[in-house]
Amino acid sequence: MDHPLPSRPSPHMLIPHRAHLACLLLPLVTACVGTREAADATLRIYGESGSELGVCTSYGLVFLGRTVRAGDIEVEAHFGDGSNLESTVVEPIGNGLYTAETEIRLPSVRLKFHDPKPGDELILRGRTEDGAWEEEVTVHADEHIHGLLITAPGVMLRRDDQVGAGVFWSNPFDSNDRRLIGLVSARIRIEDKTYLCVLGPRDLWRLVTHRRDHLRRKPWVYREDIM
Repeated sequence: MDHPLPSRPSPHMLIPHRAHLACLLLPLVTACVGTREAADATLRIYGESGSELGVCTSYGLVFLGRTVRAGDIEVEAHFGDGSNLESTVVEPIGNGLYTAETEIRLPSVRLKFHDPKPGDELILRGRTEDGAWEEEVTVHADEHIHGLLITAPGVMLRRDDQVGAGVFWSNPFDSNDRRLIGLVSARIRIEDKTYLCVLGPRDLWRLVTHRRDHLRRKPWVYREDIM
């Protein structure tokens, strides 16, 4: 079913992957929790129909294309000295994932391709106009659902532009070592409890395949406005 999308910068409507799971509009916590403002791999993607989140990885940026699936976009990246807006063009990867190439190198994280186990603790990170936020979440399993589920943060605000928020594994021995597990795609309710659906490691392999020529990409552009 097609859903009308409001124009930027209004929040967009979330399109669930499985209607029978009763996926709802996605609300996420946006309360800042003392997150350090530094170079950040979390991106805000702006298209004609609104905005969503994405993450820049060592194989390029990745997002869900809920607000734009073709044509021009603007990518807001955050460096140590502030934000920067880059214009680029959407490239489909497949299975609901999209990428784009910027002329400058963006802050990035590595990928982790091992499925987390139920009970594992992960980090959910997003960004609003007020800055970055992050919360600890727990992996959940349900015998009736195939795919990665995580607990939803306890305090929520009704924001739909946080779709695509990154879910990260954090190295317990190195706080600087974070790796992307997946992107939040929807919200579901199971037995009166709310969980978040995540497009996880099995889906992110598509980015690696798409970027198989990443070592032969054109040289990065270095500009004075980017530190």
